Amino acid sequence: MNTQSTQLLIIGGGPGGYVAAIRAAQLGIATTLIEGQALGGTCLNVGCIPSKALIHAAQQFEQATRAAAGHSPLGIRADAARIELPVMQQWKQGVVARLTGGVGALLRKHGVEVVQGWARIVDGKTVEVAREGADPQRWRCQHLLLATGSEPIELPGLPFGGPVVSSTEALAFTELPGRLAVVGAGYIGLELGTAWRKLGAEVTVIEATGRVLPAYEQELCKPVLAALKRLGVVVHLNASAQGLAQGGSGLRVRSGHADEFVVPADQVLVAVGRRPRTAGFNLESLQLDMRGRAIKIDAHGRTSMKDVWAIGDVTGEPLLAHRAMAQGEVVAECIAGGRREFAPLAIPAVCFTDPEVVVVGQTRDDAANAGVAHVSAQFPFAANGRALSQEGGEGFVRVVARADNHLILGWQAVGPGVAELAAAFTTGIEMGARLEDVGAIIHAHPTLGEAAQEAALRALGRAVHV
Repeated sequence: MNTQSTQLLIIGGGPGGYVAAIRAAQLGIATTLIEGQALGGTCLNVGCIPSKALIHAAQQFEQATRAAAGHSPLGIRADAARIELPVMQQWKQGVVARLTGGVGALLRKHGVEVVQGWARIVDGKTVEVAREGADPQRWRCQHLLLATGSEPIELPGLPFGGPVVSSTEALAFTELPGRLAVVGAGYIGLELGTAWRKLGAEVTVIEATGRVLPAYEQELCKPVLAALKRLGVVVHLNASAQGLAQGGSGLRVRSGHADEFVVPADQVLVAVGRRPRTAGFNLESLQLDMRGRAIKIDAHGRTSMKDVWAIGDVTGEPLLAHRAMAQGEVVAECIAGGRREFAPLAIPAVCFTDPEVVVVGQTRDDAANAGVAHVSAQFPFAANGRALSQEGGEGFVRVVARADNHLILGWQAVGPGVAELAAAFTTGIEMGARLEDVGAIIHAHPTLGEAAQEAALRALGRAVHV
């Protein structure tokens, strides 16, 4: 078998892997990246990017539908709206192709060698790569970085196949599913369920817990649930999916308050979460320390084996592309001899539901559970000029700060477009901002960001516009 050598060998070309490769190459490290599918991983190909493109298309179609029905409060009227799903999917894939092509160009620019194929670990210094249409290769390396990402979780009674799909297939429908059942009311299920409802499908959501977005604070989720009901999405809480109905006519559901019933469905989207991708490449041969299904790492990205590193979803929660990217830079700089560690004060989490939800840093419950005396205040978008001028007005921005010195601990927001506030929220926490700092900063008017300033002022007892 042909054997080649490199300083750093990376398995996985998703956000963590390709960022680590580029940063390592910038630092003069000979780097090889192995990817079995497309560069960009789940996020760019079948996750973050295509889902946001679908959400945007759905929003545009909903607005056109409202105008055609004469329901636009802006006085906009139009003829009957229709959507050509193959054309929409072609546009979406064009967005994906442009970004993945850009990743490839960046890797080439920095001299990273990309090997298309499937990796199989031999030991901590050796990897075999099976390549389609070519002889297998063996790679020897000084450092091995595992960036294999995550995969959708299957339910025992609802294995993927036929009418049962994961988020990957749900992003690629070229025909409108007449009736879509969504199992799981987390951010993936609600983002995709909402998008397909806006595009015209009948959507039913089944959630085992007592509320939507169960990982988030209940007050943040109330506007999301209200929006689902306005859209006509049927939501069954405290209910569990049992399997397909006989003949494939729908989904059997059992409620905690009723007997089993059937939800009519042409397609069933199972969106109950993702898990680290640790199978299929002989990871077990390394006998690494694990944390459940995830690879255990330290603050530098080191595993329990010398010169074997891991980043991103394969290392466990939170499963976020921007976390993986930041970890990738840390590992590259550590391999180059730098003194870096992954120790963020806050990692932003965003749900691109309608309305959007942002959580950065500590919530009120987090602060209370940590025994920190705190103050908090929120400012409603109903009093924000920019939100009202965009048919908004629902939701709010909330700040949480220490009671003694007003150091900001966290931000939460729910409302249209609040995803774009995440950067400012995170920057403020990382730079040690206090309520007085945010309150004194001149915010552009009219913008949604003014709600953050007003929340800070309200926490200080001197709000102006509420």
